[in-house]
Amino acid sequence: MTARHIYVDETKHRDYVMVAAVVLGEDLTSARACVRELLKPGQHHLHMKDEADGRKETIAKTLAAADLRATVYDAGQRHRNQVLARAACLSALIDDLSDSNIETLIVLDQDETLVQSDRRLLYRAVRTAGREATLRYEHRRAATEQLLGIPDAFAWCWAKGGQWRAHIRPVTTVRTV
Repeated sequence: MTARHIYVDETKHRDYVMVAAVVLGEDLTSARACVRELLKPGQHHLHMKDEADGRKETIAKTLAAADLRATVYDAGQRHRNQVLARAACLSALIDDLSDSNIETLIVLDQDETLVQSDRRLLYRAVRTAGREATLRYEHRRAATEQLLGIPDAFAWCWAKGGQWRAHIRPVTTVRTV
């Protein structure tokens, strides 16, 4: 069975939403090529908030057309604060992965203020799920891991709603946490 890579980013635009985009090992090269083709000259990574509306639409439609799939973990405003919302989303992600022994790497968009709490939570959750041999996780910056542009784009579209959400709806699954 093939390995999978899961790229994770969040938005706190209105409600707390975390997106986990899944790329199978054999699809990494084509996913990277897709993201690279979306970059403007001199641009190192995709970040939806920095893009004009026309580019945002192109990015969303291109990622969806490439059949890049993601799960939206929608914490809404059901948690007392964003730290608890993030913990609920990460726990749900690990829970979703617990029924498989596929080699999995989770790559989270690096926010220095969250790295230590993420590591503690993920350490416990991975062990509770019995996945310590097959599930790894690490934090990377979007500037060094271009595939973090996928969950960034999906999270932005989901948070904006309307036509933006419609662009990615066919390739997303939603889980309320």
